[in-house]
Amino acid sequence: MSCCAPNASASLVIGGIEPVSLGLDELVLSSRDLGDGSRQSDLSVPGIHCAACIASVERSLSALPGVEHARVNLSMKRASIRWRAVDGRVPDLIGGLQSIGYDAHLFTSGTETADPHYTRLVRALAVAGFCSMNIMLLSVSIWSGADGGIRQAFHWISAALALPAIVYSGRIFFVSAWGALRHGRTNMDVPISIGVLLAFGLSLYDTIQGGDHAYFDAATSLLFFLLIGRTLDHVMREKARSAVAGLARLIPQGATVLDADGTRRHVPVSQIVPGTLLFVAAGDRIPIDGTIAQGSSDLDYSLVSGEAAPKYAGPGTLLQAGLMNLTGPLTIRTTANVENSFLADMVRMMEAAEGGRATYRRLADRASALYAPVVHCVAFLSFVGWMLATGDWHRSITIAIAVLIVTCPCALGLAVPIVQVVAARRLFENGIMVKDGSALERLTEVDVVLFDKTGTLTLGKPRLINAGEVKPEAMAVAKAIALHSRHPASLAIAAEMGQELSGPLVFDSVSEQPGLGIEARSGETVYRLGRSKWALGRETDQSDETHSVSLLVRNGELLGQFLFADRVRRDAFQTISALQKAGLPTEIISGDRASAVEALAATLRIDTYGAGLLPVDKTQRIDSLRAEGRKVLMVGDGLNDAPALASAHVSMAPASAADIGRSAADIVFLHESLSAVTRAIAIARNAGRLIRENFAIAIAYNAIAVPFAVLGAVTPLLAAIAMSLSSIMVVANALRLRNSTLGERSDPSQTRLSGQEPVEMAA
Repeated sequence: MSCCAPNASASLVIGGIEPVSLGLDELVLSSRDLGDGSRQSDLSVPGIHCAACIASVERSLSALPGVEHARVNLSMKRASIRWRAVDGRVPDLIGGLQSIGYDAHLFTSGTETADPHYTRLVRALAVAGFCSMNIMLLSVSIWSGADGGIRQAFHWISAALALPAIVYSGRIFFVSAWGALRHGRTNMDVPISIGVLLAFGLSLYDTIQGGDHAYFDAATSLLFFLLIGRTLDHVMREKARSAVAGLARLIPQGATVLDADGTRRHVPVSQIVPGTLLFVAAGDRIPIDGTIAQGSSDLDYSLVSGEAAPKYAGPGTLLQAGLMNLTGPLTIRTTANVENSFLADMVRMMEAAEGGRATYRRLADRASALYAPVVHCVAFLSFVGWMLATGDWHRSITIAIAVLIVTCPCALGLAVPIVQVVAARRLFENGIMVKDGSALERLTEVDVVLFDKTGTLTLGKPRLINAGEVKPEAMAVAKAIALHSRHPASLAIAAEMGQELSGPLVFDSVSEQPGLGIEARSGETVYRLGRSKWALGRETDQSDETHSVSLLVRNGELLGQFLFADRVRRDAFQTISALQKAGLPTEIISGDRASAVEALAATLRIDTYGAGLLPVDKTQRIDSLRAEGRKVLMVGDGLNDAPALASAHVSMAPASAADIGRSAADIVFLHESLSAVTRAIAIARNAGRLIRENFAIAIAYNAIAVPFAVLGAVTPLLAAIAMSLSSIMVVANALRLRNSTLGERSDPSQTRLSGQEPVEMAA
């Protein structure tokens, strides 16, 4: 029975999902189908600004019926939610967030404007800085001996200067704190707000009573230094956002669609579905993944592979979104929609790079969650203790204020995310995309590296070397079959120029068997193109054991034999040497023949290798290493590597990998050089070291400052300065992250290998 919402008649039904309101209709329409019955929605939540906010949002969303997973990206101020309809009902994600005080709206790519929060931060910082500096000048005069009426006048002037800082600059913290308290929770801004308001209120009371001391300078300086730290954090996150925005801007907002009658229409890319014919003029970027249906051109692949030289592409060539069409018009048939295109995948991975729930971040979140109750208890006990000891309520409140201020956990809250933001930026500058921040942490733990061969250690673009020896009829059939696959050997066959069949060869069905080959059926005729044992049912006596071999078989009859040669990927030898010198053993696990794998292993000086492995064999090898207590980094690219990539402790794949391989990998590198492996490990290790250092800074600061504050040796002003300096130290420490390469210190001469020319060898 349909849901009984008042507007049920206006609802849409999508994939069996019947929303309960027009607002939820919009949620369903904007969500992305993940293919397994679940959907993903992205919400913009501007009110997120600290670890406590992350925990509250994720906890609230995860509690909604149907929500399977919720992850918050602090830099992007976005929440990504994976959900399923329960009994046809869509979870009310936006309503769930509003119930805990967070306004949210659907995130739409390409519609973001300049973040107004940054402008508010800068203005608040300017006001707080102006007021605090002038109050500090008046305080210096009081400290220098101003007395009587002059001191009282200076106190009143300080109060007048402090008021706009408290009202205007302090609202950054007050609004957040009140929103948390109003919904029965706390965040980092609650004790900050209490400390600032108490310091201002006590100082105003002392001024009215003609007291000797006032702490207007402490209240305004606290706001000033807090806003410095928060603005620095915001700027760092904007740098990461700019990298994402730069990629997102490469996705065209519209494309020219070719209708069946030949007419052309310019439509938004969001309306384009797989199978649509698009016209791409010279000078335009490819808007969506597809294959060339008509035309030829030179393409700029620098965004995808890092190669500067243009490449020729003709009919049948697979194109990825973001490639630049340089010389000729193309007609392409799309193979994906804009949400699942190559560029969209890259944008999502970059956004997720700093949003992972790694152990370090979970540790910081737990510490931050304990912060508010612990700090309030310490401040209250300090007040009670000093009241019992001295009976001086004024001094007791002053000490409690100092405790509230000095224990502000800004350094702890910044310890992990600021390093992950910088690390994500450093990796992006090196053409490395990380799907999950936890992948960086897992990358520091690896103690063995496994490589696939074809497409990973080699260029993955084998060249057919015996085309002249294959019968023209067999070559034509093989090309017709190969056009249905992205396997490097298939692409090599499809790229060969040769005799075509008199008429088009039409197959009833074509299926690719991972690790084996392609099977095509036409009536009662069955063609197989691939491994000899699979295609022919037995091994053949191959005349050339130094090259990779594929067979074309028709109903068990051998029609042709294809020999391929490949070249070692640039920087492969340098990468293997650096890994071995860093104490990371390397191993090749490949589905290729033993002779080809052995030759490559000898070239790269790798002692351990496995050949002729099926996908299940690769996974079993990883499982056996895991049983020995090893942490495996798997680097692969093909369809047959996907299970191994998913099974490894952490995995990497080149951007040229098959879609399923890219999806299974934790890290994707865009450039052709294999040095991305060592560079990613080095940056991850440096990031881990800086995170530990930041934790040490935060813990040491609190261990030193809190006892002094409780003992009454720290004034609210000194507490504000000390707390803010600890945050600045954490940010400055994170900026020390270098673009280093693994092993570069131990052997600087290795850099000479970076110019090593690829070596032609077995595919």
